[in-house]
Amino acid sequence: MKSLFLLVVTIAAFCLQGAGQDIPDDYSVSSEDTITVKNLQEVVVSVPRTAISLRKTPAAASIVPKTELNLMPRSIAADEALLTVPGVRVENQLDGSKVHLSIRGQGILTERGIRGVKVLLDGVSLNDPSGFVPDLYDVDWETVDRIEVLRGPAAAIYGGGSNAGILNIITQRGNPTPIGGRLYATAGSNGFLKVLGQVDGEQKNFNYRVSYSHIRGDGYRQHSAFRGNNLYLKGIWTPSTKVTITPVINYTYYFTQNPEGLNLSQLDDPKQCNPDAIPCNEYQKTVRLTNGLVGSINLGQHQQIRFSGLLRMGTYKETGSTAVTYRDIAAPGGSLQYTLNLSKNWFANHLSVGGDVQWQTIGEYKVGNRKDTTRTETRGSVNMDVIEDSVMLANQRICQQGIGVFLIDRMEFGKKLNLLLSLRYDNIDNELTDKMNRASKLSGKANFDKLTGRVGISYTFLPAINVYANWGQGFLPPSTEELINNPISYGGFNQQLVPATSGGAEIGLRGTIWQRFYYELTGFYLKTMNDFYRYRVPSRPLETFYGNAGASNRLGIESYVSYTPWDPLNVQVAYTFNHFTYTSPDSISGNWLPNCPEHQLYAQVQWDFLKHFSVMASTQWTSRWYIYTDVVHKDVFQKGYNLYNLRLAYHWKVGILKGEVSVYGKNLFNEPYIAFTEPDPDGNSYQPGPGREVFVTLKLGLY
Repeated sequence: MKSLFLLVVTIAAFCLQGAGQDIPDDYSVSSEDTITVKNLQEVVVSVPRTAISLRKTPAAASIVPKTELNLMPRSIAADEALLTVPGVRVENQLDGSKVHLSIRGQGILTERGIRGVKVLLDGVSLNDPSGFVPDLYDVDWETVDRIEVLRGPAAAIYGGGSNAGILNIITQRGNPTPIGGRLYATAGSNGFLKVLGQVDGEQKNFNYRVSYSHIRGDGYRQHSAFRGNNLYLKGIWTPSTKVTITPVINYTYYFTQNPEGLNLSQLDDPKQCNPDAIPCNEYQKTVRLTNGLVGSINLGQHQQIRFSGLLRMGTYKETGSTAVTYRDIAAPGGSLQYTLNLSKNWFANHLSVGGDVQWQTIGEYKVGNRKDTTRTETRGSVNMDVIEDSVMLANQRICQQGIGVFLIDRMEFGKKLNLLLSLRYDNIDNELTDKMNRASKLSGKANFDKLTGRVGISYTFLPAINVYANWGQGFLPPSTEELINNPISYGGFNQQLVPATSGGAEIGLRGTIWQRFYYELTGFYLKTMNDFYRYRVPSRPLETFYGNAGASNRLGIESYVSYTPWDPLNVQVAYTFNHFTYTSPDSISGNWLPNCPEHQLYAQVQWDFLKHFSVMASTQWTSRWYIYTDVVHKDVFQKGYNLYNLRLAYHWKVGILKGEVSVYGKNLFNEPYIAFTEPDPDGNSYQPGPGREVFVTLKLGLY
């Protein structure tokens, strides 16, 4: 069965050689729908801070439309949403919403959160002033309409937070009826459940959507249960044809137990947790409220102003093996962009200037965590009790400010040649106030600034051949998490850290053939100085700290093809080749960057049949990767894996009621594999992935 499954998927994927990514955004599976390829001229992306067609974009860019998002089995994490995007690696650490995301190997060593990727949710930034994104819990993937991904250094567009690329997530609008609604429910393996309710509609010049979802699961491993709630309110107000204002309110609650990694001797029972996880009751709890406002004003025929503002407040608690950390967070910010559009004869110029500003204040304190060796728990149970030590380890306030000013100039020379230039200056200030009564205070400052540039060009030879190339600089300042993990003492900044900087180029081509075949092929080179690495110190062996390793080179090829031979059938293939190695210092020169497989492939075949049915089969293959950066363990690697998935759906429409019921099988052949690895001196580097899982989903909508 396994060989037959692989044969069917591989032959369909490679012999047909893949088709149209650009499926209409409003597509949904129903009896009257067909899968078609949309002309590149019509697909507009806004991820480079200027509205431009995908055909003209001088960068490696991908769009994940709603049709792909509809196929997610659980719709709770980015690993399901970004499967068809080459160059992106997303690892689901605990079979829940906690993921590890990197683009072209940038941010691979972050223990928690996302580094070097600018993440926007309906135009509201999820990054803090240092460019760090703690998680993606704010995103309810079932309500997302489309995702735009720009790969490669984009610091000249969004600053240090976009060192690896940009992830622009756009949620759905309300339907154009006065009132509508939808219900969604998924249940399946390992105690998983997600329910969502939504009310939406449009009244005159105001479009609205309100959704609430709840998720829970026991997790694949012992002590890996999770619970989450997401409330999202979005409005689109157009008081006139020249003004659009979009307010959003987002409330997020997420709790997840932390089973920690295992060592090689423990992998005979992949469902067990690390021996410290239960006695220390390790978990993370996030509560967050975000208020955002995004808008645009057209000042006549040639001028436009775009603006955004946000206020994010929240609390965070983490119980680790040695300490319990509490944080109160407040983060306001905003952006302003002015664009002047001028054209004459065969030449058009779109010039934008603007700035971003963001603050963040973190009140943090730490106390010791007393290990309770008598503590036991049943799988899936949740208990937040922790025995805290009375001695305070740290009490401090961190104040951050990030300011960036930019200039973006997009020039069109006729209908074929396009040039995009961007220049940006960023200044990031971090100040820590030690509130402990110590003989020597740990208060301090860490300030970073950088001027970055980027230039890109695209040329259309034929509708089927669009060539692009660009060169850009990266700027990755130490993140909040890296700075406040101080190897010298509990509390204070890690003063040894400096920003990582990079420069890289890419060249590629994309095109559409006969409105049914779409392809994209990109080759890139990236050189990074002062790249980051992780280490530990003997006095605190269970904590992770960060340093600057030296330089690294990244070479790679990213490809994507999609083919619709006839309307009911669509085939997609995304393949990535990576060759990432350190070039200095001499002690690790030539070593592979950890957690970066050389080969990564995803192939998918979808077929609509018998009017109301659809089936999707997919395979996900990853080659082996290395785990450590040091010389002693440089040859330690994790073997790759190949997972097979199958989805069967039945859909119907009766009057204004639309419905779909589906069954999704993940890892059908129950292949044991490691979902995530990290360099751990104790060897607890391995987090096993789940075996075979089955999920049943029901969707109902009134439109």
